Amino acid sequence: MHGRGGQGALEGPGGQGAAEGPGGQGDVGGPARRPAGGGSAGPVAADSAGRQVVADHPAQQVVEEIRAAGGEAIAHGGDVATSAGAASLVAAAVETYGRLDTLVNNAGFLRDRMLVNLDEDDWDAVVRVHLKGHFLPLKHAAAYWRAEAKAGRRPDARVVNTSSGAGLSGSLGQVNYSAAKAGILALTLVAAAELGRYGVQVNAIAPAARTRMTERAFAETMAVPDAGFDAMAPENVSPLVVWLGSVGSEGVTGRVFEAEGGRITVMEGWRAGPSVDKGARWVPGEVGEAALKLLGEAGVQGVVYGA
Repeated sequence: MHGRGGQGALEGPGGQGAAEGPGGQGDVGGPARRPAGGGSAGPVAADSAGRQVVADHPAQQVVEEIRAAGGEAIAHGGDVATSAGAASLVAAAVETYGRLDTLVNNAGFLRDRMLVNLDEDDWDAVVRVHLKGHFLPLKHAAAYWRAEAKAGRRPDARVVNTSSGAGLSGSLGQVNYSAAKAGILALTLVAAAELGRYGVQVNAIAPAARTRMTERAFAETMAVPDAGFDAMAPENVSPLVVWLGSVGSEGVTGRVFEAEGGRITVMEGWRAGPSVDKGARWVPGEVGEAALKLLGEAGVQGVVYGA
């Protein structure tokens, strides 16, 4: 979560820096750093507002990097998959910088299993962190922006949600992750439609980059090349996030962008294909014949990753 034009930053779960994931399940971060794993957050202290601030964690390292570069940042260690944690995150931004301009939702980790081997707890944990961890910060940020608009201070606000190619096409062994990431896309579309009246634009990205989450799950693909362009460097994704969070993206909302290496793609999502209308109720035999004809006219179905 950061001010427009890089004026300020709130680092934490769903923000641009790294912080401990909900319930200690793993790490989460922002566009340049999207870590995951089971590590400890290290020592934790409370600031004067009662928020937990991670004292020895990658989140604080990101804060120090930003400050060293001349920017401003704070770390926030709350759980964005709880209403209190998400509300505190938004409040910390407003208290520190006087207003909230941009929310980048990026909380997440992996619990990969094939469908028949996936435990209910691993389903719940991934959906909780990815999907609920997007919904709650967005809800509390939206409430702040709506109040501002109603008070006559119409915002010029931005939200960038983080989906995945798995959410667009599915991915073998990642049914929980794919479902959560697909849910984030639907959340983005609805939020964009609902919040435009308050001056809020909502978009999503589906990035491919090397992070502490992906470099373990896809070690070969994410390896740093010996020479040449590093297509999986997370820095390749960050400029798109910055632009979507800036005034330069005015008028762009409800859209999804894939970002990988030097490639940016606008995704077009589900669109109506071939159709037939009988004008009356179908019977089962007719439905099959009509459906097969339509499928023959339709485009080629995309392939699930890993299939």
